[in-house]
Amino acid sequence: MTAPYYQGPGPQQPAGASAIAVTTKFFPLAFILYFFKPKVAINGQELPQQPWGRQVIPVQPGQYRLDVHTPYFLPPKLGPAVADVSVAPGQTLEVEYKAPAFAFINGTLGPPPQKYAGMWIYWVLLGIFALLFICCCGSALLGNNN
Repeated sequence: MTAPYYQGPGPQQPAGASAIAVTTKFFPLAFILYFFKPKVAINGQELPQQPWGRQVIPVQPGQYRLDVHTPYFLPPKLGPAVADVSVAPGQTLEVEYKAPAFAFINGTLGPPPQKYAGMWIYWVLLGIFALLFICCCGSALLGNNN
């Protein structure tokens, strides 16, 4: 069952029609998300699932609440994000959703470009691994010199 404003996805819009174009992306190192399709809902009405990328949703001009998340194992709703948008007559409103870089953080949703939430966690982990690598290599080099 679809809401009265939803006419189905399609790249061709009649001249003067209003639409919301939702582009969904995930962090490349989280490639497992390629196997999970994001879910988009407008005013609580879930739309048919589409693959990652751009989805054009024809709507009537007005105010809408967008909810986007990715179904996952744990947590069951990965990267939930919500945005209230206003669509003018004849406008195709571009919004971008980015799934978080770390599973237990909210995603980002809004006008493009959006940033990946949780990137600081990757930088901290990279720093820890680099420090461990330097310590291990350094101790091995010092152990060989003695």
